[in-house]
This record gives sequence, structure tokens and C-alpha cells, in this order.
Amino acid sequence: MSRLATTIVERVVAAADPERADGQQRYMKSAMPFHGTTVPDVRKIVRKALREDPPADEAQWLDAITTLWRQASHREERYAAIDVLTSARHRRYLTVDKRALIEELVTTGAWWDFIDGIAPGAVGSMLANDKPGTVPILIDWARHDDFWLRRTAILAQLKAKDETDPALLREVITPSIGDREFFLRKGIGWALRQYSYVAPDWVIAFVEEHADDLPPLSKREGLKVLVKRGVVTEIP
Repeated sequence: MSRLATTIVERVVAAADPERADGQQRYMKSAMPFHGTTVPDVRKIVRKALREDPPADEAQWLDAITTLWRQASHREERYAAIDVLTSARHRRYLTVDKRALIEELVTTGAWWDFIDGIAPGAVGSMLANDKPGTVPILIDWARHDDFWLRRTAILAQLKAKDETDPALLREVITPSIGDREFFLRKGIGWALRQYSYVAPDWVIAFVEEHADDLPPLSKREGLKVLVKRGVVTEIP
């Protein structure tokens, strides 16, 4: 185990609250147990560990991530892996050659709490660092049999705001429009809602264009902000 990973795990365990752990596991419907350490505490632990003992290079950064993820006995250790993966000082390492790593995390994690950190944080950084190289990956994932990879593609631009590429957003949403999987329907709505803050007309037009095929949940979630603001008075 890498030194950084060892430090993080020790501190996560030290911050554990066994009384909280059972409730966390039930809420997350997780086979993997929890220590009972809160998500904010995990983030603080990771930030402090990275300040005190930063990875000397990309190899050490990767070693910490893969050790935390693959050797995890409790769910918070995988949260810590994602926090190391998406740490601001190491975003430059998130390039297209990390595709296999991201696919491993997404497909072995296979639950919303992991994917919702990986998609906008790690994949969003990949897109910002190398858009020409990342776009084909997202288009491929958007059509993948694994719906968690599809959700990852849909949520990749969640933090992009006015730098969102609407053509890419359309490209990654469209293959899943008719899918009945809850996490895809919800993910589509979330992606549309976030983009509605900066491009309300585009989102309205997209929902109207797909009014017959877009699931009601996706439409409600996508237009939620615009309904609240009175921009939209009726959901198609």
C-alpha cells in the first residue's frame, strides 16, 4: 500500500463512528460496509494528507488511487480514492490515457455515489484538458451496454456551466432518452437542469423536441429551475 493511502486509511478509521456506519450502509444499499466517517471528514482527511505528503509524480498519485480503491474494505476508502483522483493540484494528470482507470472505477463501483463524483470531477477534467481526445470516449460510453458508463458520459459536463458543449450534451443524452433505467432518466434531468442555468432556451427547445420520448422524470428534473423561476409554465 502506498504511504499516502496508508495515512488516509488510518485517519479515516480514526474518525469512524460505528453508530453511524449501519445507517450509512442501509441508506446507500451497500454490500460494502462503512466505517461511519462522514463524507466531509473524508474530504478533509484527504486534503490534509495531500498537503502533508503530496505524490511526487503521476505514478505515486495513481498508486494511491488504485490502492485505496482496490484494497478498500469500507466504502469511505473508495470515497477517498475519488477525492485523490479529483484533487485540484493533480487535475493535469487527468488525460485520455486514464480511460481504463475511469472505466474500472465506474464499472466496479457501479453505484451513484461513486459515479456522481467521478463523472463531473474526473471526466469533466479530462474533457477540459483534452477535449478532442475525450469527446470520442464520451460518445462511446454514451452507447455502452453498461448504464453507469452512460450516466458518466451524461454527467461529465455537469460543472462546465457556460463552457458546456451543447452538441456533445445532445450526443451523450440521446442514446438513453428511451431507456427506463432510473439512474439514466434522473441523470438526463440533472444534466439538463444544470445547463438550464446558463442556456434556458436550449434546454426548453431540447425538451420540446423530445417531448414524446423524453421520460417525465427527465423533463421534470430538467425544467425544475425554469418552472420555479416562472420561465416555463407547463411541462411538455
